[in-house]
Amino acid sequence: MRMSQMLFSTQREAPSEAEAESHVLLLKAGMIRRLAAGVYALMPLGFRVFKRIENIIREEMDAAGAQELIMSALLPAEYYQESGRWDVFGTEMIKFKDRNGRDFCLGPTHEEIFAYVLRQELQSYKAMPKTIYQIQSKYRDERRPRFGMIRSREFVMKDAYSFDVDEQGLDASYQKMYDAYCRIFDRCGLQYVVVHADTGAMGGSGSQEFMVKSDIGDDTIVSCAGCGYAANSELAACPDAAASTETMQQMEKVHTPNAGTIEELVGFFGLGAQKFAKTLLYIADGKIIAAMVRGDREINETKLKNYLKCASLDLAGAADVRQATSAEVGFAGPLGIKADRVIVDKEIPAMRNFLIGANETDYHYKGVNYGRDFCSDDVCDIRLIEKGDPCPVCGAEIEIVSAIEVGHIFKLGTKYSEAMGCKFLDRNAKESPCIMGSYGIGLNRTMQAVIEQSCDKDGIIWPDSVAPYNVIVIPVGAANEEQMALAEEVYQKLLDAGIETMIDDRDERAGVKFKDADLIGIPHRITVGRRAAEGIVEYKPRRAGKAVELNADEAVVKIIETINV
Repeated sequence: MRMSQMLFSTQREAPSEAEAESHVLLLKAGMIRRLAAGVYALMPLGFRVFKRIENIIREEMDAAGAQELIMSALLPAEYYQESGRWDVFGTEMIKFKDRNGRDFCLGPTHEEIFAYVLRQELQSYKAMPKTIYQIQSKYRDERRPRFGMIRSREFVMKDAYSFDVDEQGLDASYQKMYDAYCRIFDRCGLQYVVVHADTGAMGGSGSQEFMVKSDIGDDTIVSCAGCGYAANSELAACPDAAASTETMQQMEKVHTPNAGTIEELVGFFGLGAQKFAKTLLYIADGKIIAAMVRGDREINETKLKNYLKCASLDLAGAADVRQATSAEVGFAGPLGIKADRVIVDKEIPAMRNFLIGANETDYHYKGVNYGRDFCSDDVCDIRLIEKGDPCPVCGAEIEIVSAIEVGHIFKLGTKYSEAMGCKFLDRNAKESPCIMGSYGIGLNRTMQAVIEQSCDKDGIIWPDSVAPYNVIVIPVGAANEEQMALAEEVYQKLLDAGIETMIDDRDERAGVKFKDADLIGIPHRITVGRRAAEGIVEYKPRRAGKAVELNADEAVVKIIETINV
């Protein structure tokens, strides 16, 4: 491609709306353009990267025996209502009515739709196993879209769905997709971690996420170098606490004026936060739930929601807190609280002589002990795992890092096939629901995750496998006939060899051309300059510090060999 003919422009200054370095580079390199918060256009160079990632995904999915189709993104409400997810998705689902008043949405995910369509095709055990996929736009009205394409409101997903007759078949289909995902992300040049994850609104018996470590990641992953354990922090189990051996003290009510937070109470009593037990109130499916953790811990709302098996979980507002405690916010405790359930983290029973809210404004209890002063039928692990905690498998110290989820695979079981009537006749002519799996990859997110791992101060560094072009040929002087002639010769030889190549034939200074080449991340650069008459060029891989002089034909051969390895 000739750059003089391209729709292409770069920016030297970081755009004000960009928060992450990968987002900055995508905008500066002219790969994307913002249309609205969380909505982006892929420009020609960016679209070429996107298509190369898409082609890798398609090749590996096809090689794994999956078949491609395309579903509509405009979907009737009744399919999600049948599964119960019309309300579970909440405000993230973009809903509207058509001119006849019928409820529709823009598809956020397609489990129900595939189950509905496939139920007409898989009526016998002989028709399975089947894995079907599509590559299509999804729509989610994110509360806080950010970091460019990492969390956006419109994105392209490869979503696949497997259908099997039993759990053994699901295990085999799941493993095929797991292996295909590893090949996909390997080919994209990503360093990734596979972690056990919460199934969330998707449901099912288990799931794994493919994570790319990054400071801008929305997720936090827990890993252990000792045994290889890895999990999303939402799912990671916390260790049991050693029981305190302190002698029990007498419980006493204490006046604590204007001390309603842990920080204020620490200052008031002169004790560490670990000597307090805080009680937070939630509304779960319309019921008031009190949840207790140690004062220096954070509640893991995913664990809490899973334990309650509720569709919705939200922090209670001030009015609900006052109704449940007869006090202002900051003084809640388990004694006499008007809650439907009190969920106690498993660390609380191991504590002695701790402090709690008294359900009375400006008052707390000290010297409190679980079992003597209060107890609960609900004691479980509801806290977030923290740095310094031991691995739940081997006991070694864990590592906690931020990460970007680029892929997620689920064992759905019969949740959606039951809801959508996707059933088949088995060998004994008995009707049974299909056993389903679900497998997703975010293409836009994968594209930006590559940049998170592969960039420097000068710009993007694309791996050969996904680069918009593999080589850029730069004649230093567009007006120099010898330079242009050799540049054209090299350019044509690379094209003839099937190498995706661009030539910077713009009437620009050499410095501008070099900066643009580095910014857009082309993996290989051939510069045709002062020694063009001798047939000598400069070859510089994007990752290399310096260029080397080579005969033009040698440079072409070296690039072809490197790319075709």
